[in-house]
This record gives sequence, C-alpha cells and structure tokens, in this order.
Amino acid sequence: MKFFSANLETLRELYHNQLRMLLSAEQQITEALPTMIEKATDTQLKQAFQSHLQETHVHVTRLQQILREETNDDESIKCKVLPALVAEAEDMMNDATDTSVRDAALIAAAQRVEHYEIAVYGAVRQWAHILGEAEQVIILDQTIQEEGHADQLLTSISNRVNIEADRAA
Repeated sequence: MKFFSANLETLRELYHNQLRMLLSAEQQITEALPTMIEKATDTQLKQAFQSHLQETHVHVTRLQQILREETNDDESIKCKVLPALVAEAEDMMNDATDTSVRDAALIAAAQRVEHYEIAVYGAVRQWAHILGEAEQVIILDQTIQEEGHADQLLTSISNRVNIEADRAA
C-alpha cells in the first residue's frame, strides 16, 4: 500500500491513482462484509451480503488486473472514505437494539458504500474511455452494473425490512 502523496500531472496518473484507491476500498469492503453478514438477521439480507462479498473478491481481482496492465504492479493507495463509512455502519449496528432496526441500518450503511463505489467507478470508467482503454471500460462497466444490481437488491429488501423496523417501535 502506498503512503506517499502523488503528483498527478496527467489524466492517466489520476486514473491510476483512483484505481489504486478503488482497490483499497474493495479490499476494505471484503474485511467489513463478514461482520455485516454476521450481524444481519434477515435471511435474504445475509444472502445478499454473502453474494456481494463473492462479487467484491472478483472486483479486487479485476482492479489488480487493470493495474498490472497499466503500471506493472497492483499496489493500493489507502481509501480514506471507507473507514468512515465502516465506522458509521458499526455505530448504527451497535446502537440498534431491535434486530429489524439493525437490519435496516445495515442496508442503509451498505447502500452508502454502493453509491460511493458507483460514483468512483463511473469516473474511472469515463477516464478509461478518454484514455482509449476500451477493454478496461468494459471491465469497469461490468463492475458498475454489479454494484448497481447490489444497490437495487438492497432497496428491494429494504421495502420489507424497513416496515418490520417501523413495527418494532
């Protein structure tokens, strides 16, 4: 993991920098999801988290592949956003005393992460397009589709879980 500040003078350097930060984000997500799986009580939510954990491992591999093609290494640069999102999720999990309320909080926390990922992947996909990296655009677009699907699945689960959480009051 790189800890130094980079001088980003070209779009390609910015692209590499953000790919490295995305790699760190995905790696941090693989560390956080097992706790979310453990804390979730809704069966469908647990399954969604488990499925997304498997997808996230694939996302890590894709990013490593792109970075090796681009830079001959796959070092990450610490993403500073994910620790804050994970800390918020942990606070909500710990503060929720009712299991359905905790499940609703887990969904909200997971969707924050999904939306962050979709935004960053969208930016790097656009840069890959500008830089003429058509194969990388396809790979990044596939990941965006998967992140969007995960978000939609969480929304559909939340339609039921949020009602259950409301009844807990």
